[in-house]
Amino acid sequence: FDVNLSYKLYTQLIKPVESSLIGKDLLISVPHEALGQLPIGVLLTQQIKQPVIGSASFKDYQNAPWLVRKIAISQIPSVNALASLRFNKTERNASPTFIAFADPYFSKAQASSATKVETAQLNTRGKPLYLRSAPKTSNISSAELALLPRLPDTSLEVNEIGKVLNAKAEDIFLHEHANVKKVMETDFSKKSIIMFSTHGLVPGELMGLTQPALALSAPDVSGEKDGDGLLTMNKILELKLNADWVVLSACNTASGGASSESVSGLGRAFFYAGAKALLVSNWPVDTVSSRELMVDLFKRQTNQDGKITKPQALREAMLNIADKGGSRDPKTNAVSYSYAHPLFWAPFVMVGD
Repeated sequence: FDVNLSYKLYTQLIKPVESSLIGKDLLISVPHEALGQLPIGVLLTQQIKQPVIGSASFKDYQNAPWLVRKIAISQIPSVNALASLRFNKTERNASPTFIAFADPYFSKAQASSATKVETAQLNTRGKPLYLRSAPKTSNISSAELALLPRLPDTSLEVNEIGKVLNAKAEDIFLHEHANVKKVMETDFSKKSIIMFSTHGLVPGELMGLTQPALALSAPDVSGEKDGDGLLTMNKILELKLNADWVVLSACNTASGGASSESVSGLGRAFFYAGAKALLVSNWPVDTVSSRELMVDLFKRQTNQDGKITKPQALREAMLNIADKGGSRDPKTNAVSYSYAHPLFWAPFVMVGD
């Protein structure tokens, strides 16, 4: 992470209006083009020494003066979008209602070996990081749905969030049940929080894919008679939502190249379908720290009875991960490395109001 460039961008983008932030608790950004892929919370408000490259512990990033330490941040596509979102805002008196789709099977082989795969991943200690991301296929013509890696940790994630939100077991769809047919048949009108924990894809990543999509279970696993396992932008536009949040917790939804337009396409589709806010990630996320951040985020909202805003809850969860989080050795419980690096706490962006 280039701390010098981070501070330079802060001096150019934020410092000219720095005085306007005094006494404010929310900064709403309307990024232009490529800036939409930059979570501005990672901008440094002061110059610091570049941490040692290759340092595995990431402790040098602890207590860095990130912009997010000063203020909560959200992002919107345009000023007109903010006016529209606030005009259509409705108050909810009831407790949040949660529905989730997670850990789909992308092939029969994944479904048949699910238990073996989960056990192996839980016991593996060779790799320090497990990233939730699709294979890098942007330089080849196509890839099959079956090449996508499973995300077994997302099952644990949505179940933990479900407990926090007192969700019904039948509203959490895992494995073969996380499929396109189920999504299209579901009545979302009374669901205030909708979560998809799966891969986000951009045009060209799979054969014949011409629009952004979310990858769900393969039809030969889910039992669907037709379809391709992809919840495309066009299908999202057909949904009737009334959601305060749509959370895309495992998606690498801004991976560069043509992705920036594709991300805005997915975002526009969810907003058009009725979502009031969208939580997305700007790069592949570490699966463990992501789960911890997500669960903490919803705990903060729930414990304060909704009195804390979504951007404020996200800010607090981010700082908690950055300052106190870390990967622990399963045998000794000692911290192997800190989550202070932006890789772990900074990918998520709140889009909407």
